Amino acid sequence: MDYLASLRRHVGHAPLLMVGAAVLIVDDAGHLLLLKRSDSGLWGLPGGAVELGENVEQAARRETREETGLELGELSLFGVYSGPELFYRYPNGDEVHNITIIYLGNSS
Repeated sequence: MDYLASLRRHVGHAPLLMVGAAVLIVDDAGHLLLLKRSDSGLWGLPGGAVELGENVEQAARRETREETGLELGELSLFGVYSGPELFYRYPNGDEVHNITIIYLGNSS
């Protein structure tokens, strides 16, 4: 069972801090890769939550591979984002305050 799922067993839908990693992947033509979320239908970057024992760059690489099949080359830090505008309520009612580290990268 993953870390967030185990926490949810104890706190229900109550707000949690969630550290996540995402990647801006731009091709040579300047196209940005976006994914359509299956739970909400919204568009977003490849990425997701950092798991216990994983560093943020590893999470960015793992999530991108899981979601797109792409292996990433060099990554550079784009920015770190947090604050009330990153509050999110999932369709199932779970609430999170996101802290998101975004990288700029390309596929190898």
